[in-house]
Amino acid sequence: MNESIQAALAGVRVVTMCPNVPGPVAAARLRDLGASVVTIEPPSGDPLESIAADWYADLHAGMTVERVDLKTEPGRAALAARLAESDVFLTSSRPSALERLGLGWSDLHARYPRLIQVAIVGELPPFAERAGHDLTYVADFGLIDPPAMPPTLLADLAGSERAVTATLAALFARNRDGMGTHTFVALRDAAEAFAMPRKHGLTQPGGRLAGAFPGYRCYATLDGWVAVAALEPHFWKRMRDLLGGSDDTDFAKAFAAADNATWTAWAQEHDMPLAAFV
Repeated sequence: MNESIQAALAGVRVVTMCPNVPGPVAAARLRDLGASVVTIEPPSGDPLESIAADWYADLHAGMTVERVDLKTEPGRAALAARLAESDVFLTSSRPSALERLGLGWSDLHARYPRLIQVAIVGELPPFAERAGHDLTYVADFGLIDPPAMPPTLLADLAGSERAVTATLAALFARNRDGMGTHTFVALRDAAEAFAMPRKHGLTQPGGRLAGAFPGYRCYATLDGWVAVAALEPHFWKRMRDLLGGSDDTDFAKAFAAADNATWTAWAQEHDMPLAAFV
């Protein structure tokens, strides 16, 4: 990353009160852009630490992590002191839970008028109290091929990037009028946006980017697979010229005749978009 971009948020102070995945990933992106980040965790810690310790450590590197019992007066006072000197407050609790802690937006804005709150929720109001997780949101939009589980946490990671964008937009707006703002970021909306290629037929069975086009497909090799993305006309022509094929049967035979290393070298030599994997 360019050094000036790395320091873009230098001086911006973030308090995050988000366990699990979307909040920590968003906070880590803000840290990478130069913000200083304080993570507030409950006394029991973040569940992510117990199930993916290495990732948790990477996400929280360079941050201050404090375990605070917000059910106690000293705990609430400690958080209040942090918020008083911060620019951004990331949350991922249900709105009702924040209200019970005195952290609803009306209370926050009255006490800290310049503070920005980015609230990561499952769904936008009036459904922000509805229970859900990454798995349920991607299932809503047909992004699962059951019984297989999703290979990544698409809604969580997409939501985290939306939270970063919302934070940057809110900081930009505050530079104009000096006032903090409140923004909801919904994981379900992020999943819906990522499902648009499927909705519009590109990745549906029979779609051009779902195997219908021979130049954009996975082919078996002697020791694995290659993903070929000869989508543009010049790549597609080059693929046909080099392999002497015209359809998926021809290309399947060609790729099956050599191993992954051979095809990786071939792609580099001929400037072809290809990735070998097993």
